[in-house]
Amino acid sequence: MRTLVISPNWIGDAVMAQPLLQLLAARPGQGPIDVMAPPAVAPVWRAMAEVDTVIEAPFRHGALQLRERRAFAAQLRQRGYADAYVLPNTLKFALVPWLAGIPKRVGYRGEMRYGLLNVIHHDPKDAPRPMVSFYAALASAPARRVPDVASLPKPRLQVAAGVRQDVLERFGIDPAAPLVAFAPGAEFGSAKRWPTGHFARLAQEILARHPSASIVLLGSPKDRLVCAEITGAAGEVASLRNLAGKTSLGEAIALIAAANAVVSNDSGLLHVASALNRPVVAIYGPTDPLHAPPFSDVAHSMYLGLDCAPCRQRECPLGHHDCMQKLTPEMVWQPLRAILH
Repeated sequence: MRTLVISPNWIGDAVMAQPLLQLLAARPGQGPIDVMAPPAVAPVWRAMAEVDTVIEAPFRHGALQLRERRAFAAQLRQRGYADAYVLPNTLKFALVPWLAGIPKRVGYRGEMRYGLLNVIHHDPKDAPRPMVSFYAALASAPARRVPDVASLPKPRLQVAAGVRQDVLERFGIDPAAPLVAFAPGAEFGSAKRWPTGHFARLAQEILARHPSASIVLLGSPKDRLVCAEITGAAGEVASLRNLAGKTSLGEAIALIAAANAVVSNDSGLLHVASALNRPVVAIYGPTDPLHAPPFSDVAHSMYLGLDCAPCRQRECPLGHHDCMQKLTPEMVWQPLRAILH
C-alpha cells in the first residue's frame, strides 16, 4: 500500500521534512511513497531517494478551489493509498486525503481539521520544536515530547554526477576551478538578508585569494535586484555571476551540489546545500539557528545573538538591523577561508 505525503509550500520546510520520509521508508512492509507538492517545490522532492512519484498540485495559492480538489482527490483515490501525512497546517490540504478516502490521515492540529485528520499531533507553544523534529514526529504516535534532532536522520538530497556536469557546462562554469555559491535572498523578508555590501566585500576577498574561483549568485527572480547590487558593488567581474532567476530550481540544486562552499542567509537554498552535504556558512540574524540549523558535515552558523534577537520579524522592528550589519564580512571570511583552503 502506498503512502502520500503532502508537501509544505516552502523549499526549506520541504528539506526539513526529508527525515520523516527516511523514517517512513524504514517501516516494515512500507510501500512506495508519493509526494504531492506545489510545482515550485517539486524539484526538491525529486532529489530524495525515498520518493517514488512527485505529483504536482494544480491549486492556486490561498484558493479553496473545492471542485478542483474534489476532482484531484478522485484521481488520488485510484492510487490506493493506505495513509497520508499532511505537512501544511491548513484546512485546504487536509481536505484532499479526506476526499480521496485515505484511511489514515496524519497531521498537526490547525484550522478546524478535526475529522479531516484522524491522527492529530499537537505543537505545544511552550515547547517549540525544531523543524526536523516537528515533521519527523509525525512518523510516530502523537506525544508531547519529540525525538531530539541529534537522534534523527539528517536531511539528504542527491544529484547525479552527470546532472551536475551538464549544468556546469550549460552555464559555462569550469568544473576544475573552485566554485562558491552565494544565496543572498530570503523569501520571508528583508530582515533575514545579510547586507549586499557585505556579500560584495566577501566576494572581493574570495577572488583576491583565489583568482581562478567562480562565484554564482543564486535565487528566484525576486532576488535578481539584490544580486545585481552585489555584482555592482563588487566591480562587475566576469567570475562573479548573477544567476538569480536565470536557473530553474533543479539547476540551482545541481549548481549547489557542485559547489566547494555555499554562503547563504537562512533560506531554502541554505537547507538544500545542507542536505547535499556541501560545506556551508549560514548567516542568521532575526531567526534562531537552533530552530533550523544546517546539517552538513562542515557547517558554520554565524549568529551574533544580540539582546533583540531572535525577533523573527520580516523587517527590523528597531530600524537598525544590527544583527546583520554588525556581522561583518571579515567574520564570515574566517570559516570560509578554512573551507576553501
